[in-house]
Amino acid sequence: MNHQRGFARSERVAEQIRRELAELIRLELKDPRISLVTLTDVEVTPDYAHAKVFFTSLSGIEHHAELLAGLHHASGFLRHELGRRIRIHTLPELHFVYDESVERGTRLSQLIDAAVRSDHPDGETRE
Repeated sequence: MNHQRGFARSERVAEQIRRELAELIRLELKDPRISLVTLTDVEVTPDYAHAKVFFTSLSGIEHHAELLAGLHHASGFLRHELGRRIRIHTLPELHFVYDESVERGTRLSQLIDAAVRSDHPDGETRE
């Protein structure tokens, strides 16, 4: 039972970190490299020493290196501000990871649409 409660707490902390970071990025950072960033998930290690922060962006994967550079540059500031907003014993080191799942889903959807069109070149589909 205690293990379940610990898991729920780390999930709550991870979600709180995601929300706070998203707000900080949106309201406090002026770096144009990270203006279109969306945080999709946060995974926290059991000891709260590290947090993987997954992000995606409307600017696409071709700009992910500069997004990563901007986030890495801002990580000290973000971690400091996070410490002022969240009360936990260990403030995690932030590790930003580009989340390709959104783009992969869009690509798969486009492939499926193209396959359907090639099966029905005249636009007719069977019901």
